[in-house]
Amino acid sequence: MSEFHPTRVPRVAIVGAGFAGLWAAQGLASRHDLDVTLLDKNNYHTFYPLLYQVAAAELGPTEIAYPVRSILRDAGCVRFRMAEVIGVDKDRRVLATTEGDVPYDVLILALGSVPAFFGVPGADEHAFRLRIMDDALPLRRAILSRFEKATFEPDPERRAQLLTFVIVGGGPTGVEYAGALAELLHGPILKDYPNIPPDEINIILVEAIDRVLPAMKPRLSQYALDRLERRRVEIRLNTMVTEIRADGVDFKDGTSIASETVVWTAGIQGDPVVAQWGFEVGSAGRVKVDPTLQVPGHPEIFVAGDLSAAQDEGGELLPQVAPVAVQQGEYLAEAVRMWLAGEEIPPFRYDDPGMLAVVGRSHAVAQVFGGAFTGFVAWVLWALIHVAKLVGFRNRVLVLVNWAWNYIFYKRAVRLILPVAGGEEDLVEGMTMTPSAAGVDSGPEAGDTSD
Repeated sequence: MSEFHPTRVPRVAIVGAGFAGLWAAQGLASRHDLDVTLLDKNNYHTFYPLLYQVAAAELGPTEIAYPVRSILRDAGCVRFRMAEVIGVDKDRRVLATTEGDVPYDVLILALGSVPAFFGVPGADEHAFRLRIMDDALPLRRAILSRFEKATFEPDPERRAQLLTFVIVGGGPTGVEYAGALAELLHGPILKDYPNIPPDEINIILVEAIDRVLPAMKPRLSQYALDRLERRRVEIRLNTMVTEIRADGVDFKDGTSIASETVVWTAGIQGDPVVAQWGFEVGSAGRVKVDPTLQVPGHPEIFVAGDLSAAQDEGGELLPQVAPVAVQQGEYLAEAVRMWLAGEEIPPFRYDDPGMLAVVGRSHAVAQVFGGAFTGFVAWVLWALIHVAKLVGFRNRVLVLVNWAWNYIFYKRAVRLILPVAGGEEDLVEGMTMTPSAAGVDSGPEAGDTSD
């Protein structure tokens, strides 16, 4: 086993530039007695709580993403390395990456999560995901392209299939995307395609249990459901998906829906690559950790964000949401210092800031500050919190301008049908967009307060 030499500056490797990894790196930036390397497959950090708005043509990718090197420009001891981690040698304390080996004395794993399909046949092959930037852009393109095809489709059944959009999962991401999609399709899109009657557009939100937003108070869930239905979203509760096909989706009750656009927002799991690296994983593919977020038997390794199986004081797994990842990243900056100094690390304690979810223009639900809010007040809270959490002043300004434009003129400015490859991705200044799962702390559910 490689040992730490007190005469050498300790080397800290952080895998993943999502919420947990980036916040840990920023917390360590002022330390001049460390050598910190932040690794990620992509060279940008994405504000995942607003990813669904990219898929709904409300925001562009550059408005919710920011180059990591720009974020860490004044980060002192932290350097960024664009590389994919392909293995961890825990005995030698070495990361194997696509750009060579990276030795470490302390390792922070914050790879994030991937969609969990729960064994549903065809879900992985045919459903659209909404977890990373490379999911949002193809989904937006697909939705806009369906209308182009439907405009000239003479067959009524084929036309109905093109204009039916199914969202599986009634959590914050599913609810927020359903609301944003309804506003897009029954607003700007109808003006672009006047020959398509509004009653031919079908948006269906499917949830396996008896209410949407189950983590919120029942009255907030009911408010969200009511608002979505007013926006012409059909809600199917207590409905289990049994198969997703290229041309539709089947349900446990024997019914089916013809659709080419099924969006999966029903669940997430820790990045499965860590199991291949020899880490013990439990429920939802999350790495088992001590209360200090350290891996049992390997105290030099910390795991944070969606990948971590951290528990609250009652022994329940902490939710895979942005506030948890942010707080764990901040905690790890101090925990690493204490471990290197041989001090006892206090257990991680999560301070739950609440949850929010927007369900359309001027309407949201918020469970924050010890209270429950609906309507315009909740919508303002949602907007303020989201803007405050965005990385970069430019991004905050751009998002505010786009929201104001959409609110005042009821238009969506980014309704461009661009190629999935070589299109909008090439327009992203200072970024390199590559299909990625490993190496990025994943998006939390869109309704969290970091969110």
